[in-house]
Amino acid sequence: MSLSEQPPTLSSRLGALAQRLGLIGRAPRQILERAGQLRLPFAPLPEIRDSICWQDGPQLHRLIDLPRGALSGPVQEDKAQAHAALIRIIELEERQLSSFDLRIVDGVSGCTANQAAFASFEDYAASPACRQVRIISYKDFVKTISLALPRFLAGDPISLRQASWHGERVFWAGEHHPQAFACAIAYARRRELEISLPADLCHYRLSAHGLSKLQQQYHALAMPAAAWSDPAFMGLLLDSGLPYARLSLLRSPGDPEILLLPKYSAEATALGEGLRLAGAPDVVEYLQRLTQHRG
Repeated sequence: MSLSEQPPTLSSRLGALAQRLGLIGRAPRQILERAGQLRLPFAPLPEIRDSICWQDGPQLHRLIDLPRGALSGPVQEDKAQAHAALIRIIELEERQLSSFDLRIVDGVSGCTANQAAFASFEDYAASPACRQVRIISYKDFVKTISLALPRFLAGDPISLRQASWHGERVFWAGEHHPQAFACAIAYARRRELEISLPADLCHYRLSAHGLSKLQQQYHALAMPAAAWSDPAFMGLLLDSGLPYARLSLLRSPGDPEILLLPKYSAEATALGEGLRLAGAPDVVEYLQRLTQHRG
């Protein structure tokens, strides 16, 4: 290979990217170059698995009623603008159904990490966690489901949830006695019992328009927990006073947070492009894949 045929160096790639983005100022170019050379433990965002647990995976439904205080960052106006963009990416449709077959339900809201490993009520009902729940007769069934739904025999409506990122799965919105509920539904399916109740169904979906607007306005990147104590990264984020906001949507301590960098700022754009080059996962692209794969 001749010298003219050698692959471009990182510096030349960064320079070309800066030129393409119009980052002609010295400060944005330096931010881009320094960010592109960061070595942080970036990891792909987790794929959403088939699980009976509503809380498994990113809590995207929270964006509908996201408190302004959920975002962190030094400037209130920057957080307010990011908040306005985030609440537009989820749509909610509420429906009142006169009759809903409870055998369709295959998920619960109030669950633990151990419960999240199960893909169906049948699997969960056969696990040690449900060993104390015994349903042999219809009388046992009524007694068991009434633990979770005290007004079952009175025919009171049941609260249900659905989300496009969970596919067609329907979740019970209650949080008490999930073992009893799961075992009762699994029993009803096995015995082909017809059990229906009126239902209040909340259906959440990702908005293609909202995601497109977010992508136009922001770099939204998944930053590992280690980033917030990394001197090189924090120096880039804080020393130039660039606008940003951050938000956590995952459940466990140590999970990545979303860093929102507005594209109207040359410095924030430079940092976002550099972080992408360094390996930061793009949150909008991740959510768009969920839209395409889950419907």
